[in-house]
Amino acid sequence: MEREALYDSILDRSKRITWQDDCYVDLQSASSSAASQAETKDHHWIQKHQDLLQRFCTTSFLEVMLAHLRKVDAVSPGEETKIRAATRMHDQVNVLTTVVTGKGAQSSDALRCFIESSDSLVAQLIINHDAMVKEHKEVLLRRYEQSRDRDSVSCPKLSVCSRTLLLVDGLSDIQQKEHDLMQVGATRGRKRNHLRQLGLTKLLEPLTRVSLPPRVSLTVGVAGIGKTTWVRHFVRQWSQGALCADVSFVLPFAFCELNSVEKVSAEKLVKLAFPHLTDPGVVLNSSCRTLLILDGLDEFRCAANFSDAAPCSDPKKEVSIDDLVTNIIRGNLLPDAAVWVTCRPGVASLIPGGLVDRVTEIPGFSPQDIRLFLDHHFSERDLASRIWAHLESHKILMVMCYIPSVCWIVADTLVYIMRSETDESLPRTFTELYAHFCSMKSEAGEPRGREPVKVEQLHGSNRKLLGNLGRLAFYGLLKRKYTFSEQDLRAYGVDLLLGQGSLGAGVLVREELAICTTYRFTHLTLQEFLAATFYHVSSKRAIFDLFSESTMSWPKIGFQNHFRSAFQHSQQAEDGHLDVFVRFLAGLLSPAALKPLAGLLAVGKDEGNQKAFAAGFLQGLLVSGGAVVSLRAVNLAYCLHELQHAELLRSVEEDLQLGSLAGKLTRAHCVVLGYLLHVSPECSEQTNLTGSLNYATVKCLLPQLLYCSYLRLENNHFKDDVMELLGSLLSAKDCHIQKMSLAENNIGNKGAKALSRALLANRTLTSLNLRNNNIGSKGTKFLAEALKMNQVLVSINFQNNAIEEEGAQALAEVLHCNRKLVSLNIRKNTIGAGGAKRIAEALKTNRTLTKLILCSNQLGDKGAIALAEALAVNHTLLSLQLQSNSISNKGMTALTKALRLNRGLVSLNLRENSIGVEGAKDMARALHENNCLQELDLTANLLHDEGVQAIAGAIKFNRGLTSLHLQWNFIKSSATKALAHALLSNGTMQLLDLQENAIGNEGVIFLAEALKTNASLRTLCLQGVSASTSGAIAMAEALTTNRTLQTLDLRGNTVGMEGAKALANALKINRSLKSLNLQENSLGMDGAIFIATALKGNHQLTYINLQGNGIGESGAKVISDAIRASASGCVVDI
Repeated sequence: MEREALYDSILDRSKRITWQDDCYVDLQSASSSAASQAETKDHHWIQKHQDLLQRFCTTSFLEVMLAHLRKVDAVSPGEETKIRAATRMHDQVNVLTTVVTGKGAQSSDALRCFIESSDSLVAQLIINHDAMVKEHKEVLLRRYEQSRDRDSVSCPKLSVCSRTLLLVDGLSDIQQKEHDLMQVGATRGRKRNHLRQLGLTKLLEPLTRVSLPPRVSLTVGVAGIGKTTWVRHFVRQWSQGALCADVSFVLPFAFCELNSVEKVSAEKLVKLAFPHLTDPGVVLNSSCRTLLILDGLDEFRCAANFSDAAPCSDPKKEVSIDDLVTNIIRGNLLPDAAVWVTCRPGVASLIPGGLVDRVTEIPGFSPQDIRLFLDHHFSERDLASRIWAHLESHKILMVMCYIPSVCWIVADTLVYIMRSETDESLPRTFTELYAHFCSMKSEAGEPRGREPVKVEQLHGSNRKLLGNLGRLAFYGLLKRKYTFSEQDLRAYGVDLLLGQGSLGAGVLVREELAICTTYRFTHLTLQEFLAATFYHVSSKRAIFDLFSESTMSWPKIGFQNHFRSAFQHSQQAEDGHLDVFVRFLAGLLSPAALKPLAGLLAVGKDEGNQKAFAAGFLQGLLVSGGAVVSLRAVNLAYCLHELQHAELLRSVEEDLQLGSLAGKLTRAHCVVLGYLLHVSPECSEQTNLTGSLNYATVKCLLPQLLYCSYLRLENNHFKDDVMELLGSLLSAKDCHIQKMSLAENNIGNKGAKALSRALLANRTLTSLNLRNNNIGSKGTKFLAEALKMNQVLVSINFQNNAIEEEGAQALAEVLHCNRKLVSLNIRKNTIGAGGAKRIAEALKTNRTLTKLILCSNQLGDKGAIALAEALAVNHTLLSLQLQSNSISNKGMTALTKALRLNRGLVSLNLRENSIGVEGAKDMARALHENNCLQELDLTANLLHDEGVQAIAGAIKFNRGLTSLHLQWNFIKSSATKALAHALLSNGTMQLLDLQENAIGNEGVIFLAEALKTNASLRTLCLQGVSASTSGAIAMAEALTTNRTLQTLDLRGNTVGMEGAKALANALKINRSLKSLNLQENSLGMDGAIFIATALKGNHQLTYINLQGNGIGESGAKVISDAIRASASGCVVDI
């Protein structure tokens, strides 16, 4: 017992070991605590990696893992069954971790040890993913943070953060086939219609709930629009966790750095560009969502060949760089990785459309953006305003500022000139502007603080450099090479140190990329300008063709031969990649463009002769050419502008604005017209080709008409064959036409059929005017079928096309289903009561049409009654015109009953019908209840005094009517008295028309009295009301107190000299009247002089008509000159 007690005591003491200051550690409790900590650590590890387990675990990995856990008794067979019973992998992992953590440290430790000891990619992702992603984001952020200042703009609203991409339905024809600047010029930087905006945050997201995320996204934009800026911004945002959180790795590559790679595998390329990613296989694993960014496909030295590239699906296999890129985009290689390609539009078209899931476009600066940029870029508001005014007056510069990079160049150059304290005029052409830009950059590189030197000395050190840069630019342009290595620069004699310290620093941008260092010109246009300077100088001494870099070519001597050669090459280039180069080449023959380059270029003495030669040569090219004006031909007009030889350009512009092109449209005129549609917003916003075209000229101009906004083709005698051409125009993807007028032609049902086909495809045309053609009911049916499907057109005019009841029925069917049409004009089509009934039936359900014109259609009372039934339930129609339809009191009764119920109609035209006194009384009753109707036209009916008195009684209380036309209604003074009395209390009436009613002086006096009190009337029409001097005197007295009347029409009365004198005195006091018509009033010379004298003190009158007053030609001139001298802003008809 003693031994046992001793043993127990020893055991008991062993639990405690003496420590410092009588402190003890309990071994049992320490052991228990360590076990607990280990278990907690395992649980924490599982919780930390649970999301990654759920994300990356595969079926095969789960099978192996369960087998191991079962083997070490960490999971029982029943628990394994429970785990497998879960349907989704996510749920199976959840059950597994719950089971393991619930069983204690041994099971948790078994799971952890298995994963950590596994060499599978899944295990590596679970263990290392978060650490790899964190390190990768830090590296990218450091790499791209260096360019943040370069990417930023002074105005927050113009930064990439505040802008969105445009989601487009593929590339347009001009984007695929033309030079960037030609694209911008032709479209004037306008966005295509109906484009959806897409923020960078949604770049990789599906567009709808049922669609899939895009694998290959393509973003296009012209050179300098900011594609790389958008990429860098995206990478920075992703690295900071601001977007695309589900993407594990973003791998940005620039094609200009891929140019330095010959043969490589996908994994090796990743390791080459991102050395910190030690295991590229993990990054490119299908379980891991990875985004590959391929920036600048247009800068790739290889032609991506999607048809002949050798297939490759192994990321470890080394292939040529072009095959690698092609296989990645095709999806043969890394099929689970998302790919974002950026590119200029022309090269983007080389990617087969079936490979691209989403196409977006980067928008440029709108005119409002340009103004905003100037206001924020320059602290001096005066400078910003002066630059804006210069751009406004030279639209070709404004249009090119659509490109942000060009906008910087333009703004900085103009400010440089303005601050230079010289008498230099601001540049009007791009050649002038870029010459000043190069001059500015060459001066910027010279050391400051030294003694002033001559211009020749100042530029001397840069002349050779400019020549070498020009040579590099020219041969790079011919090879379509836009980025250069250090080796390239040395090969062309560009000293790297010199290039960084003077002119080169201003025109070359150095990019330090992960794989290599590259150089590029500040903008493509600058490369083209420098190429032109090289060609301009070299062509004067070269004896071989400069387009062949070697001397192995046919001899070519003399500037003119080389000049012709350049244009020959340009005209033969289908994609126009030499267009801007030849513009600059022509522009360098202008003395104004060469002046800033004095000392930098060798300028000969015969430049004037060469300019004359170039002008003649270019005009000769305008005349020759094919039957269709291509953009190559239009570029010749751009060249004439740069040459500053603008006589032909101005002549055509004047004829277009005056509408006097008839008989003048030679091929040269057509080419210039195409150019004007690019550079002149006034010409393109309303292109008036009325009476100027035939089939041949339409065919010639067709490609250039695509970019008009409002195309007027009236009175051209067009027949159905021209409609086939115009149909193809409207069907084109590039079509920008929003309004088209084909009025006064000979379009039949076949032409209507061609138009109908076009309307099925067109997505821009909102207004179509077919007035006065021969469309007939058959043609209307064709168009109606298209209108049922068309979702863009809002206004169509069928006036005078003999569509008859059958055509009206077809249009009624359109109104049943079309939800876009707002305005329908079928005036003068003899649709009759039957047609009106069809239309009315459709109006009962239609909720979009707001304007309906049914004038001169023989509707009669039956048609009016049918329309009245529709008005009782339709409250969206705002304007209804029923002029000249033989509507009598019966029809009027039905319409007025409907007006008591209707709460939508604001304008009703019942001119020239047969409405009598009873109809007027019905209208009066309606006006007592309806306060929505604002405009009522009852001109040329049979209202008489009794009917008008009833209406006047209603006007006293009505608070909606603002315009009332009662012309030609047999009204006398008693009805006028009632109207005048009503005006005393009415506060809404703004226009009252009583023309051609014999109200006499008495009626005019009543109205004059009312004007002394009324403060709402703006227009009073009293033409031919049998008024004379006394009426005029009364009206003059009213004008001395009235402060609201702006238009007074007294034509065709007998005011006489005394009446004119009274009105003249009133004009000296009155300050509201803006228009006064005294035509044919027997004023005589004296009366006219009274009026003219009165205008010395009146500054409000903007129009006065004194025609037909017996003044005589000489008197008219004296009075007209006197009025203009005293009131220069007043238009005088005399």
